[in-house]
Amino acid sequence: MASLLVSLTEATQQQAGGKAAVLGALARAGFPVPPGFVVPIEVYRAETRGLDLAEVRGPDEVRRLIESRPLPSELVREVTEGVTRLGGDAVAVRSSASTEDTVGASAAGQHDTFLGVSGPGAVIERLPAIWASLWSMRAVAYRSAGAVAPEMAVIVQRHIDADVAGVLFTDAPGVLIEASWGLGESVVGGLVTPDSFSVSADGVVGRRTGDKGTRIDRRGNGTVTTAVPPESRRRLCLDDRQVIQLARLGQDVAAHLGGPQDIEFAVEKDRIWLLQARPVTAPLPQPDPTPADPRPASAADPQAAHTAGPAAGVAHLRGIAGSPGQVSGPARVVHGPEDFSRVGPGDILVCRFTDPAWTPLFSVVAGVVTETGGRLSHAAIVAREHRIPAVLGVPTAMTTLYDGQPLTVDGTNGTVHG
Repeated sequence: MASLLVSLTEATQQQAGGKAAVLGALARAGFPVPPGFVVPIEVYRAETRGLDLAEVRGPDEVRRLIESRPLPSELVREVTEGVTRLGGDAVAVRSSASTEDTVGASAAGQHDTFLGVSGPGAVIERLPAIWASLWSMRAVAYRSAGAVAPEMAVIVQRHIDADVAGVLFTDAPGVLIEASWGLGESVVGGLVTPDSFSVSADGVVGRRTGDKGTRIDRRGNGTVTTAVPPESRRRLCLDDRQVIQLARLGQDVAAHLGGPQDIEFAVEKDRIWLLQARPVTAPLPQPDPTPADPRPASAADPQAAHTAGPAAGVAHLRGIAGSPGQVSGPARVVHGPEDFSRVGPGDILVCRFTDPAWTPLFSVVAGVVTETGGRLSHAAIVAREHRIPAVLGVPTAMTTLYDGQPLTVDGTNGTVHG
């Protein structure tokens, strides 16, 4: 009897979606990819056959519909055996949609991922959640312009207990790396302002220390966020040797895959692992020369971040150039989803950070300003895909800017004027 599962090393786009297919190709070529298997798209088709999910309101209802059908005993058995064969204390359970990680659309952060999942039973419980995340508000809003009906595979891989993790782009020019302590969710989610490194043929040519106030690590059957000790918040999390190793590995991946890549990585006990690779869907901002103000756009130095505050009626903030272009509009200070209804067309979204649930706002707002985050976070990637200027890592944004304040956001040079 044929197996319901697919080994990650045998994954193809058609059967396992974009993310798994690329990881499979890299694993076959000998790149350091954590071992795993895939619950293929065909299982999703079987479990959702006869359900008109496009007409269902929200992922919770989708999940209830899917969970109303017991999973086949053969699937439960094979997943249990697969998790056992992987060994280790925990696994990562990750989405791999048919329309994910393509040249035209990254779908960065739009579907669910569960890290630090312990035991086969917990893995099986998360399958319906990942299938249902294909129909979340954020995922539907992200692909609203597309006509392709997506399908979902699920990757199960050995969990990597990262000491440091992050993202690298091989099209910076050169190589750009952003990293922070712990698991990579801190970087991709924009929860911290990461350390940044620029690498050229001459070696490491740029280093910027971020403000890494928190870290995420595995604990129990999931993850936990803790504070980073003060002495490590503004200490570089990678040394030059590691940075050069990452840059060379990234360039090798790009050469193998045939184009510039957006790569997620983890460093565990000084060993580098590749967690994801996808085409770069939109170029990074290339700042204009600014001889009149030679200070770097650094969120690590609050004194360099602003020259005036709301008391003077004027703000001149500096942050990280996240998505190119310049736009003007009223500031809309948003603390959470409860404020979404106040956001209107042409507003400048001002927030601490944006997680994937905020994606629907990117089709409404004219620009984005965040207190934390880097150029390689999911928010920055989605902003570039939507062609929305964005300035990230402005530590005083939520206290310096006020609701309705006229702003001009320059996402090419990383400045905000009000």
